[in-house]
Amino acid sequence: MPSIASRLHRSPSSTWSASDLPSFSGRTVVVTGANSGIGLVAARQLARAGARTVIAVRNPEKGARAAATIDGDVEVRRLDLADLASVRAFAEQWEGDLDVLINNAGVMAVPLGRTADGFELQIGTNHLGHFALTNLLLPRITDRVVTVASGAHRAGRIDLDDLNWERRDFQTWLAYGQSKLANLLFTLELERRLREAGSPVRALAAHPGWAATNLQGHTGNALQHGAMKIGNRLLAQSDEAGALPTLFAASQDLPGNSYVGPDGLAEMRGAPTLVGRTARASDAETAKALWTLSEELTGVRAPELLAV
Repeated sequence: MPSIASRLHRSPSSTWSASDLPSFSGRTVVVTGANSGIGLVAARQLARAGARTVIAVRNPEKGARAAATIDGDVEVRRLDLADLASVRAFAEQWEGDLDVLINNAGVMAVPLGRTADGFELQIGTNHLGHFALTNLLLPRITDRVVTVASGAHRAGRIDLDDLNWERRDFQTWLAYGQSKLANLLFTLELERRLREAGSPVRALAAHPGWAATNLQGHTGNALQHGAMKIGNRLLAQSDEAGALPTLFAASQDLPGNSYVGPDGLAEMRGAPTLVGRTARASDAETAKALWTLSEELTGVRAPELLAV
């Protein structure tokens, strides 16, 4: 068995890397939140592999600057996951097949805020926006849905009676953990419905470990910012390495409901591999209840092919 030190410092390039991506020629991929960080890296690598890559971003001007750094067939479309009207518009304007949807966009540990529809900002953006987007696009999807979760799901609890923190005292990191646990429960229930419907589409999840991106810079807390800057320097892997679990989940022949993350110490860094999750993230009854609640909150029902 390798030592802890060797596991921590194992380079992803020593096993699977972005150069191992199969050809995506003739395939279409949507990556949400791909104007920076691991989303941008994933979009860049998928375009390099031949995909028609659509980066779905809240700010098209930032998206255009990001697209200018990508070689290949890339398109920018506006999508604000914190506004269901924007989600619906994106889906309504979509034409043709969509091979892979990567639900990557997210916010982390931000102060209490509300989406355009009144949802707590983290559950609204990270889960409910992607829930609506996926179900609206699902009749077009031919291969798989990859949702980016987080090791922070381990601290998450789903409060079905107060999902949007309207009665509880708001706690930033617990709200983030709840949203990331919701990502895994969404993947679990989506995969169950796809299998029962006999669909060839798969639902998978991935997490980047601790990747140095700008995601950590919006907590509104100077002390936390300082601590995370130090962590980024000492513990984090690059955004290029952080994108590998997403790319692995988007391209490899994996079973539905697979969860991909880094293989290093505490899953903070390393090569992509299948990783575990908490018992709460495998709770089928909570997953079903969260799905029903998400339909009620967003007004977006599962398409007929998932009516099971």
